[in-house]
Amino acid sequence: MASNMRQRILSGETLIGPFAAIPHPVAIEVTAAAGPDFLCIDAEHAQIGRERLEDLIRAGDVHGVPMLVRVPGHAPEQIAAALDAGAAGVLVPRVSTVAEAQAAVTATRYPPQGARGVGPGRAAAYGYRIPDYLESANRTVLLAIQVETAAGLANISQIAAVEGIDVIFIGPGDLSVSIGALGPEGRELLQAAIVTIASAATDAGRIAGIFRPAPDDIAAWRGKGISFFILASDTMFLGASVAAGLATARAATGDKPA
Repeated sequence: MASNMRQRILSGETLIGPFAAIPHPVAIEVTAAAGPDFLCIDAEHAQIGRERLEDLIRAGDVHGVPMLVRVPGHAPEQIAAALDAGAAGVLVPRVSTVAEAQAAVTATRYPPQGARGVGPGRAAAYGYRIPDYLESANRTVLLAIQVETAAGLANISQIAAVEGIDVIFIGPGDLSVSIGALGPEGRELLQAAIVTIASAATDAGRIAGIFRPAPDDIAAWRGKGISFFILASDTMFLGASVAAGLATARAATGDKPA
């Protein structure tokens, strides 16, 4: 599945999936059954620890849905934990410099391309298939880095040129704060920054990705060359669905919320 996902992304196919922030396998199974192209476990902002990753990734495997992990930071141990647990790839947040981009490549690839340590994790069948995993991992594991700071924007051409990066993912929320593009008055500045990052990514032969809280403008961003979308999250979909159901029921009865 990991190989198929990376191949699909690098071919330019449009892939759409949500963040998974609920730390329970049932939530993963329910979301995976809805038919996303992938799920991205959010171990950066959600309350999901290393010891829970295997169960969540295993739950995605039930429906054959590739599981990415947004790791908490840049530490090689955090990246290794996600990949050893069987993740199809990782999303590394807050990459702002060439050195940080190169470090992400080093942490996700086995020698000679990188320095990832060999271990008997779930990805290698707990040690029974280490040679098989070593043979395939460097060409199948997906590396996405998240550019979401003013420094990352300033360095984007050099970051995009780093070999080994598959996806340059744009985090509009943090980016808007970092470049001072908050609110409606900052809309044009933020959009220009997003286009700059996406263009640098595609010019360097990378895939451009972005987070969108709702599907309304995905077609517009697809027209700007972005083909990898993380759409909202399981928690956001849950809340919106409950709110919509309650509103419909109350409208039918004529009652108003207390």
